[in-house]
Amino acid sequence: MIRIRAGAPRGMMSRARAGTRGARARGKGPRGPKRDSRLPCVGGRRRFRLVLTLGLPTVWGAVAITYKLTCPLAQQDGMGARIVSSAVFFVVGTGLMVHVHRTLLRELRQVREVAGAAQNVLLRPLPPRVEGLALAAGRVSASRGACVGGDLYEVAATDHGVRVVMGDVRGHGLGAIGTVAAVLGSFREAAHDEPELPMVMRRLERALGRHLRERSYAEQPVSGRAAQDGALAEEFVTVLLLEIGEDGELLAINCGHPWPYLLTRQARPLADAEPLPPLGLFPLPGELPVVHCGWLLPGESLVLHTDGMEDARDAAGAFFPLQAALTEAARARPAAPQDLIDAVYAEFLRHAGQLPSDDAALLVLRNDREQAPTRQQEPQRPVTRTMS
Repeated sequence: MIRIRAGAPRGMMSRARAGTRGARARGKGPRGPKRDSRLPCVGGRRRFRLVLTLGLPTVWGAVAITYKLTCPLAQQDGMGARIVSSAVFFVVGTGLMVHVHRTLLRELRQVREVAGAAQNVLLRPLPPRVEGLALAAGRVSASRGACVGGDLYEVAATDHGVRVVMGDVRGHGLGAIGTVAAVLGSFREAAHDEPELPMVMRRLERALGRHLRERSYAEQPVSGRAAQDGALAEEFVTVLLLEIGEDGELLAINCGHPWPYLLTRQARPLADAEPLPPLGLFPLPGELPVVHCGWLLPGESLVLHTDGMEDARDAAGAFFPLQAALTEAARARPAAPQDLIDAVYAEFLRHAGQLPSDDAALLVLRNDREQAPTRQQEPQRPVTRTMS
């Protein structure tokens, strides 16, 4: 519905009506939409592809039948005739297999493009810098031939500081995309709306609960009730919320996620506080503990990860030493966050030797700000304080 402002001059209104009548007379207004000249071309390409898909197998089959019915050699029983017949049918069969192979490859390429586009919509590419912080992220999917997975991350510059979420949905592949979309969509709104981290976490919990109930209704349309048992009752998401203040102060709420590593001269865990249970398993407590994790000083980096990084095993069954790999990469090349991620993933894939059994994601934030508190002002250990 189009509304016209009450104070518009009458002359302007009359000119607008005259222009509308002229456009209709020329066939360009609402009553005479102009056809897009590109539509016939698109339809022609689709028809051509359909003809190729159905016509080529028909042609190859017609060649084989024509040879069998009309060629004199096909009617003979000699060794030479049999060799020629075998060669003809071999060529026909090879042509059919090549055609099917190309068709499947084309369809697979289209499916991968759609899946990649969907994942890029969910996990939008991060900007290189946010509020003086250099960013980089990377992920490896456990689904062979796909880039979709159950890991999620996002960085948002808000009026309350730079807020970061890192999470891991139970499972991987296409089945986890809906849960990732629900959690990320809620965070992108709540990070700007809520002044305190506990309220952001509660918004994520409510969004996950709604999503699981809607999935349950969709999977049991006959009963009309959400399932209380089964696979959906075991769905959960580990979530780590971080808030980085203007002075580099770090606040965190952790629901079952691995603590990140603070990268200075070496990598060390950011905190040792016991995390809360993951979202979806149990309701959040009435008061959520916010962990004060010190400060992120200029030149220091914070490395967030999912448990797929540390759970990857080599042929001997040894876990991937993420902390040692981060320390070694930082000592070898104290470079940009993307270089750090490339170095760690190269060592990770060399250690695993194949695709991991779980999705693995990394997110690196480096403080490039000029002002921050000195190291003497930082507390020796993370201090937990409770906020409602």
